[in-house]
Amino acid sequence: MDLELVRRAQNGDEAAFRKLVERHQRRAFAIALSLVRHEQDARDIVQDAFLRVHKSLPSFQGSSSFFTWLYRIVTNLAIDLVRRPGRNTDELEEEKQRSSSPGGSDQPDPLWLARIDGADPVDVLRRKELADRMRTAIDALPSYHKAVILMREVEGMSYEEMAEAMQVSKGTIMSRLFHARQKLQKALADCYAEENGS
Repeated sequence: MDLELVRRAQNGDEAAFRKLVERHQRRAFAIALSLVRHEQDARDIVQDAFLRVHKSLPSFQGSSSFFTWLYRIVTNLAIDLVRRPGRNTDELEEEKQRSSSPGGSDQPDPLWLARIDGADPVDVLRRKELADRMRTAIDALPSYHKAVILMREVEGMSYEEMAEAMQVSKGTIMSRLFHARQKLQKALADCYAEENGS
């Protein structure tokens, strides 16, 4: 389906390119947001990525999937932004605090939801705390480790697709994934101990 839309877009069909954007913009935004943790930056990255895709579309050969190609562009733009000197970290902290404050998130209160659906509030709270700890641990990873965790564990990409997206060898991907998982296990060691002790 993507390949057909790409071919049509390469022949000047703007409607086909719009369909490609519509099909992939949500996933591209999720990827960018998970790497830069700032909504406006993520939007800018996605917009820039699709502009680059549109400009480079005539040279796209289809040796990789369209999504892998787009993923590589989004990931590289996000990593470049994170590494940029003088990036406004105060702004990022404000964004994190807004999203983690009780009234600053669109997410409903998990304990309130537990009372409605009859779930065990203690279990719901434990899962929420674990999810928050996991998010914090992932945020603390270097961008290249965060990227491989996202690609493998969230997007379910193969080692080959990951290697192609990051333009490194499969061995490098496997090494990065191994080290990223080790760092996460270390950061969450007390959570594992609680689970095993209960």
